[in-house]
Amino acid sequence: MASRATAMKWLSELTHLPTASGREEAVVDWVRRWAGRRADLRVAADSGGNLLITQKGRKRRPAVFAVAHMDHPAFVITDCQGLTASYEFLGSVNPEYFTGARVNFARGGETVGGMVVAHDPATRRGTVRLSRRAPLKSGDIGMWVFPKHQHAPDRFAAPACDDLAGVAASLAALDRSRSRPDLRHFSVLLTRAEEVGLVGAIHAAKTGSVPRDSRVLSVETSRELPDAAIGAGPIIRVGDAMTLFDRDLTNRITNAARKSGVIHQRKLMDGGGCEATAFGIYGYQAAGLCLALGNWHNRGNLKAVESGDGAAVPMLEEISLEDFHGLVDLLVIAAGAVDEVDASMQQLDRSYEESRHLLR
Repeated sequence: MASRATAMKWLSELTHLPTASGREEAVVDWVRRWAGRRADLRVAADSGGNLLITQKGRKRRPAVFAVAHMDHPAFVITDCQGLTASYEFLGSVNPEYFTGARVNFARGGETVGGMVVAHDPATRRGTVRLSRRAPLKSGDIGMWVFPKHQHAPDRFAAPACDDLAGVAASLAALDRSRSRPDLRHFSVLLTRAEEVGLVGAIHAAKTGSVPRDSRVLSVETSRELPDAAIGAGPIIRVGDAMTLFDRDLTNRITNAARKSGVIHQRKLMDGGGCEATAFGIYGYQAAGLCLALGNWHNRGNLKAVESGDGAAVPMLEEISLEDFHGLVDLLVIAAGAVDEVDASMQQLDRSYEESRHLLR
């Protein structure tokens, strides 16, 4: 069973891997090695390259899938000639963060630096002037060069918490569930190309690679909001910027979390969209769990940039370590709670019977 130290190790390793929409190979390789060391797990790819990690053996209940995505906004090389590299940026980042920004590209364990000299916000394409000639190829991934920054003791900072922290939490929860026969139905789906429009999740939903009677728990990091702070606990997400999630499933998870005493928040996180929306629209019972995230999509000073009052500085993303470990706990609790009775109607019935005489 994954200890806190082990889960932290996985978090650190995953959030530093190079990844982009359609270029998730480093994460896929890491996950396949992870699952390959556990004989009771089965890992398979669907027709879109999403990874399904399931437990072997008979299940007593319909599946519960923790869903997290393996990509992160990044530069992807489209051509390289001499000291000039052309790129496409896959993901949503304000144009202010590009001009003059420094970028590092990874190639076979080697790092090649450069500076953005042109960027077209309409196409999200541009060019980088490299610091030296290098054998960069189409498909190589680039990430911002981040300034050094002193973080609070409970904060964890990395290039790609969104959503590799969700991947790490999902796998840690699955590892804990393996010793419990009552949680053999708990599985993990790791999707591709979320940052360009929930593409992997849509593919899994439309093709039925996740069984139709499955309950889906979208596991994300989401932009910190004034009333959803980093460090205040993992979040039961009632909805996102697009829609609200399944009421019954969300209530069951909330009731179980309250009974367990695990520190948590219950919030509408409408700073962006997540994969629970895709699964819900295509007919699945879906809920959301997330971590409040600082420097969302590596955008330091984002609030000031949006208001026109601050400099756009690429920064490492930040989460709370206690929130992360709480999310692992919350996922295990949620996996066991999906079939519990939602007592909301009984509570309302009692209230009605106690006070309906006031209506006479």
